[in-house]
Amino acid sequence: MSAMKISLGPVLYYWPRDVLFDFYARAAKWPVDCIYLGETVCSKRRALRTAEWIELAREMSKCGKQAVLSTLTLIEAESELSSMARLCDNGELLVEANDMAAVHLLNEKHLPFTTGPAINIYNSRSLNYLQRLGLIRWTPPVELPRSTLTLILEEAEALGFGERIETEIFAFGHMPLAYSARCFTARANNLPKDACEFECLKHPDGLAVYTQDNQRLLTLNGIQSQSGQVLNLIPEWKDMQELGVQFLRLSPQSQHMQEIIEHTHAALRQGATPNLSAYIEGEGCNGYWFGQAGHRLMESGHTTP
Repeated sequence: MSAMKISLGPVLYYWPRDVLFDFYARAAKWPVDCIYLGETVCSKRRALRTAEWIELAREMSKCGKQAVLSTLTLIEAESELSSMARLCDNGELLVEANDMAAVHLLNEKHLPFTTGPAINIYNSRSLNYLQRLGLIRWTPPVELPRSTLTLILEEAEALGFGERIETEIFAFGHMPLAYSARCFTARANNLPKDACEFECLKHPDGLAVYTQDNQRLLTLNGIQSQSGQVLNLIPEWKDMQELGVQFLRLSPQSQHMQEIIEHTHAALRQGATPNLSAYIEGEGCNGYWFGQAGHRLMESGHTTP
């Protein structure tokens, strides 16, 4: 059984240019095996140009990390297709396809690729189809329970392609739940999407939405809706490893990311469970993994009914 690896997902929020460069300068020294780079949420976020994302990924690769370029999740314009094509044409770096347009473009070029949690893979047949197109690593949708993942991986082995594909789990961070052509952050400030004034810059970890009972319900991140609570599936890493999962994806947050990664890395090496409660606002959640409502927090080892 291979050792569990840590990946650093793409930054999902709109951070200023200098903040991004500082973040990745520090990330290059963190004990992560893979780093995803690129704008995946909104094409209006142009802190870095496409060429700069590619160059930054090359720098991460020189630091010994597997650097993967992540594409936009919701394609709405020809200019966005053009930027996606430039990422796919980078000539050396692996690409994470977050939209089926990227999948087909990479397949046409006979290039291997990974997929993020926005690609809807819910069964082994879909996984097999994408594997034949060039998929070498997939990240299941965040709502996929352990029971379904187990079945998919078992069927992948039975169909004879299980060893040709890696599995990565979105294990930490506000879960990306949905995308819309509308910008919810702009709407919350009575602004149209086309004149949003980049309100996202004011919310480096998204805009919290609460119920009338003061319970955090969602996190708004531009056109992306996220979970209100922070997902923490890292305590389930041993179980995931036994299922055949190779990567734990930690989604960047603006504070304490180094401590989160270092605690996780140390725990994996020691065969222990990291305590990340000091770095999570609220209780956290993990319900989807156990076949329950996503906002719930279940005890580790709970059996999916």
